Amino acid sequence: MNTPVQQKKNRQETGSTSPSISFRKLDRAAEIAYYYGFTPIKTPVISRDDISKARKITGSESREKDFGQPGDGELKIAPEEKVALLSYCEQQKMLSSAQPAMVYSEGTPQRSDHKKTPHGHYRRFNLDILGTSKSVAEAELIKVTLEILHEKGFEDLYVDINSTGDKDSSIHFTRELGQFYRKHAGELPSNCKTLVRKDPFAPLECTHEKCIELSGQAPKAVAFLSEPSRVHFKEVLEYLESMHIPYKIDNRLLGNRKVCCHTLFLIKTLNASENKDVPEEALAIGYRYNLLAKKIEIKRDVPAVGITIVFKENRGARKMSHQMKKPQVCFIQIGFEAKLKSLEVVETLRHAKIPLYQALAKDKLSSQIQTAENMGIPHIIIMGQKEALEGSVIVRVMKTRMQETVPLTELAGYLKKLH
Repeated sequence: MNTPVQQKKNRQETGSTSPSISFRKLDRAAEIAYYYGFTPIKTPVISRDDISKARKITGSESREKDFGQPGDGELKIAPEEKVALLSYCEQQKMLSSAQPAMVYSEGTPQRSDHKKTPHGHYRRFNLDILGTSKSVAEAELIKVTLEILHEKGFEDLYVDINSTGDKDSSIHFTRELGQFYRKHAGELPSNCKTLVRKDPFAPLECTHEKCIELSGQAPKAVAFLSEPSRVHFKEVLEYLESMHIPYKIDNRLLGNRKVCCHTLFLIKTLNASENKDVPEEALAIGYRYNLLAKKIEIKRDVPAVGITIVFKENRGARKMSHQMKKPQVCFIQIGFEAKLKSLEVVETLRHAKIPLYQALAKDKLSSQIQTAENMGIPHIIIMGQKEALEGSVIVRVMKTRMQETVPLTELAGYLKKLH
C-alpha cells in the first residue's frame, strides 16, 4: 500500500496540491499510522450537501446506533462522514492513482449545520483505505488500531466481527431475515414490531430481552454469503489468526445495509470500565463501504474500508515521536501466504525503528520494485510463498542487485548493519 511520500508524488504527477499535514513531531498514534503508510490529513468538514446525500442513501435506515459506552464520543456508523471523506479525496485527486489512498485524521468531523460535537478528554482517530477490495486492508486497519490502543495502555483487546457480504449476499439475507421476523412478529416488543416493517435488521440489533432471545433462532448473515464474499471473509479471519488476534463472530453485529458491505468489526477491551457491571468496552468500529462512491456520483467504483477509534485519555498523556525518516527499505510480498506474515514483519521493523515502505495491496513484483527504484530506496526485502513457509526473506541491495536470504528472527539486526 502507499506511503505518504509516494501518495504525494502521485498527486504532483496529476498536478494537484498535497492535502496532507506536515508534522515535525508526531503523536505516537499518528506515528504508528504513518509507519504503516497512512497520510495524515485534516478531518474533512461535513457539508449540508454531504448530509443530504447521506440521508438519500440511507432512506428508512437512517437510525444511528452507538456501539460505544454512553458519552464516549459517539462510536457510530456515520454515512455522512464517509460521504465527506470520499468527496474530499476525489477533489484532491487522491483516488486517481494506481495505489490505494490511505488516510489518517484526528478528531470528530465538524458539521456545517453546527451540530455539537462531543466534549471531554476523548480522543478520536479515523483511518481509511480507499481503492482496494483486498482483505489485507481490513487486516491492516485492525492491526494498526490494536497497536495504537496498546500504545495508549489498553490491554485484553479482541475483535467482534461479522460479514453481510456483497450486494447479492445482503439482498438474500435481508429477504430471509424479513420473512423470519414477520413469522415471529407476535413475539416482538411493540416498537420492534413497527420498525421491522421498514428495517428487518432492527430487532436483530435490539437489546430487548425478547429480541435477544429470538435472535438466536434468526438467520445468520454468514450463511448467505456468495462465494467471493465467503472467500473474502475467510481471508480476513485467516489474517487475524496468523497475527494471533483473538476474535469471535458476532451474528448480531450488523450495519446499515445501504452503507456497509462485507466486514463489520468492533475492537473491544475486557474490564476497561471502572464499573464492574460493564465487562467490556468498545473502542473502535470499522466497516467496508464499497458501494458508497457510486451512490454519490463518483464515476468509478472505490472499494473502501475505514475504522474510527474513540477512547478517553488523561490530560498530559500524549507522547510525541521523533520526525519520521525517509524509507530505507521496501518490503515486497508475493502471494497470500506472504501477505499472512507481512503485518508481523512490518511490526517487527517498526519496533526496531527501521524506516519502511510497504505495498500490501499490490501483488506484482515488477511494479513494486519499480516503485522502490522511483523512490530511491536502497534496499528491498522480498517474501514469496517459499520464504513465508521457511520464515525468511530475501534482502536485495538495489544498487548492486546482490541479495541474501535472511531468517526473520535476524532481519532487524541485519538491516541495521546495512545503514
